[in-house]
Amino acid sequence: MENSSDFNATVPLISAEALRAQIVENPLQACWSWSTAHVCNYLLGIIISICGNVLISVSLNIQKYAHVRQAQRGSKPYYRSGMWWSGVVLMGVGELGNFAAYGFAPASLIAPLGCVSVIASAVISVVFLKETIRASDVVGGSLAITGTYLLVTFAPHASTHITAHLVQYYAISWHFLLYLFIEVVLFCILLYLYKRRGVKHIVIVMLLVALLASLTVISVKAVSGMITESITSQLQLIYPIFYVMLVVMVASCAFQIKFLNQAMKMFDATEVVPINFVFFTASAIIAGIIFYQEFEGLALLNIFMFLFGCLLSFIGVFLIARNRPKIKQQDRTFIPMDKIPGRRNTDKVQPEAKTQTYGSLAAKLMCNRAGQTDD
Repeated sequence: MENSSDFNATVPLISAEALRAQIVENPLQACWSWSTAHVCNYLLGIIISICGNVLISVSLNIQKYAHVRQAQRGSKPYYRSGMWWSGVVLMGVGELGNFAAYGFAPASLIAPLGCVSVIASAVISVVFLKETIRASDVVGGSLAITGTYLLVTFAPHASTHITAHLVQYYAISWHFLLYLFIEVVLFCILLYLYKRRGVKHIVIVMLLVALLASLTVISVKAVSGMITESITSQLQLIYPIFYVMLVVMVASCAFQIKFLNQAMKMFDATEVVPINFVFFTASAIIAGIIFYQEFEGLALLNIFMFLFGCLLSFIGVFLIARNRPKIKQQDRTFIPMDKIPGRRNTDKVQPEAKTQTYGSLAAKLMCNRAGQTDD
């Protein structure tokens, strides 16, 4: 008994470097050791996040295949397809895994691991959807994998147990209140430029999404952490702060999806996806640093290598998403002349939309004259 008490007394004195060396040297014994329980939670959070992101990429490709098959066959709508709904279910499971991962690992680590979804999606599209692999895919995937390794290795390994009292303490801290004030002011300015001034720049829309994403990350980690603490230790669902964070999570997610959908309508996905990943990851890291103080006590080398890993992941995602091939659908605006019996012309007759005669009688006469010359 005395030996066990002496061991428990010396556990807090073990440094993070010693814990890391212990788990690398003998992972099985380390995971069964009480002194490395938080490291096992850290690894569990990483595994859950990676599996969730892989499921999300699989679901996206299943939905993409369902859309392609529906466009080729022209049969029932995609939302009546069992394959499309299976992709939706897989996406829900993947997002649930990401939600659970925030309860085990720091938010500044879980958010950058979203690049795993981009890598897996590129591999799946090449293997199963028979898309052409490009040199930028190989280089981007290599950089993203290297960045992910650096993130996992040098990220803050200590993740505190999220309780209702701890969330309340963090929520009223002066540095978070200052951060929240600055964020609200920036959001109002950007929203004024976007709605009132009509500035439809992609950076404006993506910054709106990123500012909302920082609140989403804070609330998601709080809700997930309190649910995990309620299951493993003490009930946290009886405190009002849990439901406050739950409302913030739902509201911020809803408005974030709204602005993201508007961005997808106005801009190409090859621009939205990498910019959203960079802005979301940066906002999540800043939120984790300010609200949860995840970089407190972290060595300068670890911080530098962590940020360098983020940079490599950003570059890799940009290279993978750059100039991705689009799904080609039949253009139904024009009428192919070779489909009409008695016509020899194989061109498409249609006036230019930017000319002054577009939609006028002169345009109709021009089309009729083109038809007469064919006869």
